[in-house]
Amino acid sequence: QVQLVESGGGLVQPGGSLRLSCAASGRINSINTMGWYRQAPGKERELVARIGSGGITNYANSLKGRFTISRDNAKVYLQMDSLKPDDTAAYYCILRQWVGGAWRDYWGQGTQVTVSS
Repeated sequence: QVQLVESGGGLVQPGGSLRLSCAASGRINSINTMGWYRQAPGKERELVARIGSGGITNYANSLKGRFTISRDNAKVYLQMDSLKPDDTAAYYCILRQWVGGAWRDYWGQGTQVTVSS
């Protein structure tokens, strides 16, 4: 019903920047939330940032100030600055919306970000 495709990951040096993109398609309700999670090897998946259809944003406390989330309808972006090796992870795009009497999450396949010298 909903598909999400991410792009923009890659290899970057510490202190560098990357911009991730995610395009959602399918049946998307007007009221929804999109965002980014990440998961490093051996660690739990964690919230990076999210943004509602009205433009309200929320960030993980440790990342606020370095990462910026934005959206254009069903397209969401993550600008990542001052990257650190600890930012190395698979980054997943998510869309959450109310469908059929329940909250449903839709996930992208992920894009790898590697921060290394």
